[in-house]
Amino acid sequence: MNADFINALKEIEKEKGISVEFLLQATEHALLTAFRKNFGSAQNCRIEIERETGEIKVYALKVVVDTVSDERMEIAAGDVDESDTEAALGDTVEVEVTPKNFGRIAAQAAKQVVMQQIREAERGLIYEEYLSREGDIVTGVIRRQEAKNVFIDLGRAEALLAPSEQIPTEKHNRGDRIKTYVIEVKKTTKGPQILVSRTHPGLVKRLFELEVPEIYEGIVELKAVAREPGSRSKIAVYSRDENVDSIGACVGPKGMRVQAIVNELKGEKIDIIKWDNSPMEFVANALSPAKPIAVGIDEEDKVARVTVPDHQLSLAIGKEGQNARLAARLTGWKIDIKSLSQMRDKEESANDLDCEVNSSDG
Repeated sequence: MNADFINALKEIEKEKGISVEFLLQATEHALLTAFRKNFGSAQNCRIEIERETGEIKVYALKVVVDTVSDERMEIAAGDVDESDTEAALGDTVEVEVTPKNFGRIAAQAAKQVVMQQIREAERGLIYEEYLSREGDIVTGVIRRQEAKNVFIDLGRAEALLAPSEQIPTEKHNRGDRIKTYVIEVKKTTKGPQILVSRTHPGLVKRLFELEVPEIYEGIVELKAVAREPGSRSKIAVYSRDENVDSIGACVGPKGMRVQAIVNELKGEKIDIIKWDNSPMEFVANALSPAKPIAVGIDEEDKVARVTVPDHQLSLAIGKEGQNARLAARLTGWKIDIKSLSQMRDKEESANDLDCEVNSSDG
């Protein structure tokens, strides 16, 4: 090997981001293995590649002795190189033992190790890159589908969208661009395995952070997300600045911001509600578009008892209970919804029961 080898490693460093020093160290290690294999050497050796010229030198570590009994492990004091004049009996010195025909073997070993290290280092870099993006959004192109698994080309890596992380109503066509949420990155022998999701609530949260500058800047805070993927989501937002409307910021001019997210989620409806520190206000807001008349809070059982106008009962509950279910997930409270007439009937029944009890007592 020569200076051209060093120059080639420098090009690899520029293109792949793998340091020259790392490749040289790996090559030295591989050359040591090749040296022992091809020359049957059991002695303690070290291989050094000169960093500027690429010249290879093999050094054997030998103990300085008066009388040599094993040439592989020992050297006579009189044969010690002049540069090691301070070496005394019993000391260990390095002696160059580079074979004359080592160049061809070295070149072959170097090529193999460099290619292997490039692959491994690239895998390592990709793993570290995507590990840091867990909980973030990545954009890729759908490449293929195998046994309901969708494989997405991210450029330097491939992501797996498992059936459990897919929205049932979405179709995945080869060549389509798609945004997904990175839920986990695993290190495997074949490289990093990147697991992504289209159903995770974090996808909605990150889309709003990308689309709404006020959230990214920290002026508006996205407090909670509840989601039924492909159908409907509710998000609770709060403004740290009283002059900034949290809901208006998320909706955007003419609804452009929220519409961009709805389009990305293929029509999934999104309710944006105002977060409130008061559980009563928060629960009332979460049941939007219904407008409760009253909210009672049972702190012990973590239940919110809500009264709504008769004509809004079905609206508050939602289709198949979806609105109430999402509101409960968003707020963390169990929600018991009654209409005004149901509450009146309940009160009248309670009053009648009280009257009967009082009459009995009399």
